[in-house]
Amino acid sequence: MDNMKDNYHFIISGDSISKGVILDEKRKKYIVSKNNYVSILQQKLKGAAFNLSKFGATITYGVNKLQKILAQQKADFVLIEYGGNDCDFNWDEVANTPEENHCPRTDLNIFEQTLKDTVHFIKAKDIVPILMTLPPLNADLYLKWISKNNVLKEKNILRWLGSVTKIYWWQERYNAVILKVAEETQTTWIDIRRAFLLQPDFSKFLCSDGIHPNEAGQKLIADKILEYIKINNSYLVKDETDRILV
Repeated sequence: MDNMKDNYHFIISGDSISKGVILDEKRKKYIVSKNNYVSILQQKLKGAAFNLSKFGATITYGVNKLQKILAQQKADFVLIEYGGNDCDFNWDEVANTPEENHCPRTDLNIFEQTLKDTVHFIKAKDIVPILMTLPPLNADLYLKWISKNNVLKEKNILRWLGSVTKIYWWQERYNAVILKVAEETQTTWIDIRRAFLLQPDFSKFLCSDGIHPNEAGQKLIADKILEYIKINNSYLVKDETDRILV
């Protein structure tokens, strides 16, 4: 890739985390923060960041959208962030029928194959894919959120799970697949999960729903990505004079 360009085209393909969705703690409603990690990166990187991310998106939805966009326009880098919705369940159905089997929104094997196919698709277009690991979740807070503080719902969900820690473990499996695909395809990956887990209390960087990074968490993501870029692709970062002119 030509390192002398003045502008680069970045595409971000992800779910609500990359959309910048946080929980308004007073109103208990989801909103899009202006201080999301993509906006922070946009201010510091050379070029334009085109954010395709959508609240509730799974990898299948996101990849279909990404393929349509890449059929129409060129990009230099594509940042991929999926898994949080893919590993999730329909918790109302679980609460109503805890004795039955329930499947995640995206089967783990399908998630792996889709991610692998996406990486190959992007590379075939001479674009650099970058994978992101998943921020960790707080299982106790998330259980409260999905059960809507309903004691019976929480009891039934726990009955189905067996243990609240299974929520964390289940998400960890999808995160492990991201690392596996990165290794097998020799694809760049940025360890967002580690950035959270290195904090004394990573829950302080999450909203009270236990899963969405708050504004501090969004900044943590931006800082981790910028740290990686400065070490490995420093030519992508605006210098101080660039930022003053902009």
